[in-house]
Amino acid sequence: MNRITSKDGTKIAFDRSGKGAALIPVGGAFQYRAIDERTAQLASLLAQRFTVYNYDRRGRGDSTDTQPYAIEREIEDLNGLINEAGGPAYVFGMSSGAVLALRAVAHGLAIKKLGLYEPPFGNPGVWSPAAESY
Repeated sequence: MNRITSKDGTKIAFDRSGKGAALIPVGGAFQYRAIDERTAQLASLLAQRFTVYNYDRRGRGDSTDTQPYAIEREIEDLNGLINEAGGPAYVFGMSSGAVLALRAVAHGLAIKKLGLYEPPFGNPGVWSPAAESY
């Protein structure tokens, strides 16, 4: 396990595997490395072609947390991982991690390409509790 320190002092835990261009999977709200077998399998498969930075989002798994919560802090965490990787990275966001990845693009992070899987958005004009929290 490796760690980086985010801008606000939060320790972000991650595993690095593989060789090639940097790819960072961004898990959903309840995912973290120790319990998420599917993301671990995905990281293993992707590590055949990429250097994968599989991390625990703040407040999950082996990462610490600093209150109060703000999505901007999570964007800073992702930026720290991109910097650790040495520059632009591919990012694959899943569920709420997809929303976080989209926000990171809007903030100008060095994301080379973006993949999104099941972002929790509802139909346009229809209220959605998931969309409301982002």
